[in-house]
Order: sequence, then structure tokens, then C-alpha cells
Amino acid sequence: MCFTAVTLSAAAYTPTSTPQSFPPPMLSPFSTCCLLPQRVPQKYSSGDGDLYVGNGNLGNHRNGIKAILRLENGQENGFTTLNHSMTLLQRMESLLMQANGSDVTLRVKTINTDEVKVIQAHTLVLTLQSDVFEDMLDNHNSSVLVLREPQDCAAVFDKFIRYLYCGDISLRLDQAIPLHKLASKYHVWSLQQGLTRYMTQHLSSDSPTGHVVGWYQYALQINDVSLRDSCLRYLSWNLSSVLQSKEWASISDELLLSLLQRSDLILQSELVLYDALENWIEQNQPASVTVENALRSIRYGMIPPQHLFRMQKQSTLMIKYYESIRDLLFLAFQFHAASPIQLAKYFDVNCSIFTPRNYLSQSWGAPWVINNPTRDDRSFSFQTQMGPSGHDSTKRVTWNALFSPRWLPLSVRSGYSTEPNSMQSTRTEHGRPRIIVTPATSSPDFAGVSFQKTVIVTAKQQGKMVVRHVYNFHQSTEESGDFLEDADLQRRGSEYLIDNSLFLHVIVKPLYHSLIVAKK
Repeated sequence: MCFTAVTLSAAAYTPTSTPQSFPPPMLSPFSTCCLLPQRVPQKYSSGDGDLYVGNGNLGNHRNGIKAILRLENGQENGFTTLNHSMTLLQRMESLLMQANGSDVTLRVKTINTDEVKVIQAHTLVLTLQSDVFEDMLDNHNSSVLVLREPQDCAAVFDKFIRYLYCGDISLRLDQAIPLHKLASKYHVWSLQQGLTRYMTQHLSSDSPTGHVVGWYQYALQINDVSLRDSCLRYLSWNLSSVLQSKEWASISDELLLSLLQRSDLILQSELVLYDALENWIEQNQPASVTVENALRSIRYGMIPPQHLFRMQKQSTLMIKYYESIRDLLFLAFQFHAASPIQLAKYFDVNCSIFTPRNYLSQSWGAPWVINNPTRDDRSFSFQTQMGPSGHDSTKRVTWNALFSPRWLPLSVRSGYSTEPNSMQSTRTEHGRPRIIVTPATSSPDFAGVSFQKTVIVTAKQQGKMVVRHVYNFHQSTEESGDFLEDADLQRRGSEYLIDNSLFLHVIVKPLYHSLIVAKK
């Protein structure tokens, strides 16, 4: 199993009971993940020059300590700070491991078993780090404190106690939840928030059976909205890979129905989603009401009619539940037989059955890899189907896409423009990345249809290709204001780049907003 490592400063967290939002991770491949204070060599400047002393790799005090010396100049007099905090952390760890001066014994019993874990600890450390331990020990006359924990929490309790002494912790993906439970139970807020950040940043890490679904269910249980939404967004944006993993079979009924309601799912086609749903139902055998709700969440209007005919005859699931979805299939065939405007005279074309998701097949868009994206403007052209309706299946629309690394917003463009329609005049060193997608020609067939442009940005996390951002904008507007707003494309190691290239996928989705009010 492959894991990753991150470095977090425990001192950076303010004890609160509410989830925080965090910046993107700094990741490097190691065997475990450590949450620990920063241990990075520092360069300090004096009035006469730069002073470098030590690298934080401290040995035994008796053999000599390599300390970091920092020379700071005050208003009049300079002073020197000797930093031996690393040595202090080593001694705190030795205090725990050797049980020197221990005044309390923790007996951690595993619930429903005879297993007991004994840890020699110190009242001062426990009470400084946890008000729960403080209350327990204040009201306890014995030197032995008995604690009862579920098996998963008992297994990592020694790691939890070590964090109280040293401020760092090494963990695997499967240990995140039990450690988070302990941090929450004993009110160690810095660890709790560090673990929430760890889970948010390691959604794409590899594990044998998957972990995102388990983290999602745990977030629901503890009402952690931030973690819940991060997990749900990851599953939605990376559904193509999720459908092919073992994790798909472990999705709960509630999570399945939540995903099927979303329009931001990224996958190859609606037909692929139906096939995956059929496999999930076969493996999980849910209640009939769950099957019916799931089947009614499939957008049959997005499946070509030839596949709908085949499914009616060959899909065991559809044959069994045909009466539950017959009205949706009938509506889908009507949608494929008539023009959108004609259909809108009698039906509401704004319902979900006519709303596309983010499909990756070539009928809906095209991938676009931009090498050295900060160099200059780039453009490319691609074709999509006019719409998902069978009526429009033979019609094609050509689209022109322009990417500019330094595009000036319209609001301040007049001050730079030197001549009408001058593209060069709108590019400055102070602009931001922009992407524009416009049709090459206009057509009467566009009546009653608006086009939503979706730009998917793919990046590499923990060695895996994942969707990092999804941007949506409508019609021919070029002002997608937040497009790559936080991306540092100048930096070769930018988390938005793969081998100094920007990986995009442009999708054009026709949305039917009829010019004629649908009859009720």
C-alpha cells in the first residue's frame, strides 16, 4: 500500500469546535503520514550578513547540540535566541517511553473484549493538553485511570497519547477516523483539525478497498459539513475512476441517491452510469423502493434511442422495473423524436431528464493539453453534437477555444486598448488566465437552446490523475472571473500543472430553455 506524508504545525491550529478550510497540501512520497511541527533549516539575517547555524538534526545533549541561533536587531541593541525546542521534544518522547516520573497509569480496555493496553503517563501533560483528562483526574483519587474504547480507537491509543507529548503523529489512511474520534472525545482540537485537513488532502490516495466513502459516512455521523462536501465533490468529479474501483460497491443507498441527483458528475456517458447502477444493485440487493428511486434518477433523455431500445429488451433490471420508469422512457423517446422547441410546447424541458451531466465522450467536448501555459495565447477548435436529442444527432457545432495566460478584464480594458478588436492590446503582464469558448458560426438551430461551457482542470495528486477544479460559464461570455484564479502557473511545481502542462477538458452542454411557455 502506498501512502504519502505531509508536515503540519500543531501550533498553527486555534482550538475551536468548528471545521476550518485549508490551503492546498504540500505533498511528498513516504511510507506514512506525519502531522508534526515544522523542522526546516532557517536563514537569519544580521546587520553584517547572513548567519546559518544548525539544521535541526539534534543529537544527544551530552554529545553536543547543534542549535539554531537567530540574531535579531532591535531598535538599538541586538540579541541572540538559542532554540533547543527539538531537544525538548526528544526528551518529552523519552519521558513517555521510559515512564520516568509517571504518576498515573492508563488502562485502556477494548469494549467487548478482554484486551487491555497499559500506558504510563504524567498528569501534568494530560491535563495541559485535554480538559477532559483534567476533569477525569481532578475527580479521581486512584493513580490508575480506566478508559473504555472501541477496538479501532484502542488500537491507536498509544499514538494518540504520544501526540500529547510530542505534537506529531504518524498514521495510515485507515487510522484517520479512530484518531479523529479520540481527538474529538478528549477535546484535543489541534489534532482533530489536523486530521480533518489530512483527510481532505488525501482523498485521492490509493487504498485496497477505498476510503473516501467511509470518510463521507463518518463526516455525516459527526456533522462535519466541510469534510462531507469535500468527499462528495471528489466522488462526483472523479466518478469515472470510482465506478471502476472496489469502492463503488461499498456506496450506501443514501450516498448513491445523492450522487444520482447531481448534474456535476464527470463520467463518460449516461449509459455508463446506468450499467454501473445495474452492477451496484446486483451486488447490494437494496430494497425495491431504493431501486425505483435510483432508476428514476437516470437521465434517459441523454441516452441515444438505439441504446434505450436495447436496454428494454436485454437489461434484466429494466425488464423487472419497467412499470416504475415507463413514463420516463416514453418521455425520452418523445424527446429524441421531436425538435426541442416542438417538445417545449407540451412539456417542461427544464426538468432533469433533459439536463446533461459532464460527459467526457467526444460528442460533448474535447481534451486540451496546453504546454508551457504561461508562454502566450493558445487556441484550438473542436466539434460537438448540436444536442442530445435524436432530432439533432446529425447536426454538428464547431467551437473555437482561446486560452490566454494574461487576459485583461473588460472592466479595465479600455485604458489599454489602442484599436478596435485588438487582441494584443487586451493582454498585459497584470492580467489573469482566461478561456473563451465561442461557436464558429451562428445557426437558426440555436433557437431555444443555450450552451453551458464546462472546463475541467485535471492535476496529479499522490501520483494519481484527479479532477482539481470545474469551471462553468454560459453562452459567449469571456468573463469566467474565477478561472484559475489561485493558480500559480509560473511555478514549475504548481499543483495545477503536470510536467509543466495544463490539462483541460472542455465540455459544451446544450440547455433547453424554451421560448414558448410549456403548457401545464
